[in-house]
Amino acid sequence: AAAGILCYVGAYVFITYDDYDHFFEDVYTLIPAVIIIAVGTLLFIIGLIGCCATIRESRCGLATFVIILLLVFITEVVVVVLGYIYRAKVEDEVDHSIRKVYNGYNGTNPDAASRAIDYVQRQLRCCGIHNYSDWENTVWFKQTKNNSVPLSCCKAALSNCTGSLTRPMDLYSEGCEALVVKKLQEIMMYVIWAALAFAAIQVRG
Repeated sequence: AAAGILCYVGAYVFITYDDYDHFFEDVYTLIPAVIIIAVGTLLFIIGLIGCCATIRESRCGLATFVIILLLVFITEVVVVVLGYIYRAKVEDEVDHSIRKVYNGYNGTNPDAASRAIDYVQRQLRCCGIHNYSDWENTVWFKQTKNNSVPLSCCKAALSNCTGSLTRPMDLYSEGCEALVVKKLQEIMMYVIWAALAFAAIQVRG
């Protein structure tokens, strides 16, 4: 059960980060998720060893079981430490790359980065980097010359929104940078709490 939960947490982080991967360039941010999946896989094997050793009352098997559990505990502590380190780096990573992503937006023929921006703006209900006015400095805005932002900036409840800056009340007022940082840090906290929880259970056991 523990193995399954840890693998689920790691997989969830990978899947969710995939939606935001254009906003950070440091692939090492995913190291805690990789480790926790590896720990989950190892825990499954350890569980089988522990069951077999207990049934056969094998001292050697039980000793191996305890040693591996100790190594898993140390690994979980490492995951917590790395999680906090990379959680702190998320803000710098997003700040470093988000302007470049927005400048590469192409609304007429969306590439992966453009789809990522539209997804984030709809999902997090935000517009622009700090607010919708940031779109005025992008290449896409200058080329279209229609004084409008992407439709993904439109509030979900409005069906007649055109993205026009003449009607700012139709647009999300909050910028995306802070919300992307918050979302990625929340995802990293799932890994940290999962590792802490199972480490605490092992200590108690």
